[in-house]
Amino acid sequence: MGNLLKVLTREIENYPHFFLDFENAQPTEGERDVWNQVNSVLQDSESILLGLQAYKGAGQEIRDAIQNPSDHTLQERAWNSVCPLVIKLKKFYSFSLRLEEAQQSLLECLTCPPYTPTQHLEKEQALAKQFAEILHFTLRFDELKMRIPAIQNDFSYYRRTISRNRINNMNLDIESEVNNEMANRMSLFYAEATPMLKTLSNATTNFVAENKTLPLENTTDCLSTMASVCKVMLETPEYSSRFSSEDTLLFCMRVMVGVIILYDHVHPNGAFNKSSKIDMKGCIKVLKDQPAENVEGLLNALKFTTKHLNDESTPKNIRTMLQ
Repeated sequence: MGNLLKVLTREIENYPHFFLDFENAQPTEGERDVWNQVNSVLQDSESILLGLQAYKGAGQEIRDAIQNPSDHTLQERAWNSVCPLVIKLKKFYSFSLRLEEAQQSLLECLTCPPYTPTQHLEKEQALAKQFAEILHFTLRFDELKMRIPAIQNDFSYYRRTISRNRINNMNLDIESEVNNEMANRMSLFYAEATPMLKTLSNATTNFVAENKTLPLENTTDCLSTMASVCKVMLETPEYSSRFSSEDTLLFCMRVMVGVIILYDHVHPNGAFNKSSKIDMKGCIKVLKDQPAENVEGLLNALKFTTKHLNDESTPKNIRTMLQ
């Protein structure tokens, strides 16, 4: 266990220092049930990302159909191109619901009394690793989604067409797959710039609201501790040199940004306030020390998906670092 998570005897600047082995942590018997449940979700994450990466959209077919409204062949071609894409978008959306459930299960384990966040991480490294993997997936998904405007264009065309066809009493087989209620929920999901992150933020906020007997600090300390773990591993060669793959560094960066965003949404004062338990200046510096192409999306996530960055209580030097 000591090899997986080493709590150092010193604490510099009051921030916890850990080495958490994101590459090799394995579940103990006590973690096994939850680990298996979450793993059944995470094992589908790569295929979801590959599906999103391969998403081409039906832009040309839609343009042809709109420009030639009386050409039945072009209308049919556009509709037949869009329907399989909508089924694919439903699959992505449905996965976000499974991810939300998995995250709630992990939060229950990693925040429950009587243990502190540090003790939970020490006892349950494999669950902490899964929590990190959910955040890693989330930021990768949203980075890809932001580069595919076709998603919203395709879905808007689908909704307009299905409404028009419903008025014409056409038989619409696809409605058995994506009914009106599902379409409404998907529409709200894809309207978000970072839909997966929004899902996790809402899930974390709901977790806190629903667990009224659980002190808020149990959740926010879990998130701030994770941010500190990642920051220290990234800025300390003694730790980062232990990783067998450079991809683990990017993994750490994504996880750090993910927990900062969740903390900012859940804590009443946010992550940027001077009273925050996250060393925001240090975290941003760690990102800025990396090659620009690796961190541009992550810095943008801090700029555009946090809640409190533009509060008056945010120190000016922090805002300047993110400009």
